Amino acid sequence: MPNIKSQKKRVITNEKANAINTAKRSRVRNTIKKYEAAIEAKDVAQAEVLLKESISLIDCARHDGLIKDNTASRKISRLTKQLNAIKA
Repeated sequence: MPNIKSQKKRVITNEKANAINTAKRSRVRNTIKKYEAAIEAKDVAQAEVLLKESISLIDCARHDGLIKDNTASRKISRLTKQLNAIKA
């Protein structure tokens, strides 16, 4: 534990930020899992709704710096490709 007052504050701020970032990352993962479950069940209507939500969350995570740009683009592309495969 630091002795300097400003460093004590930084420890607290870092813990708060870590909790927020972990929650956001978890929310992205859970939405993708729900989407993939809908794809497995071939539920196109549900998958379309979850795709919009997943893309939105991935873009937010990209904007916040939780995931890199290429990673976000790759995930979005993969999810869209899965939906298009069951539609055809």
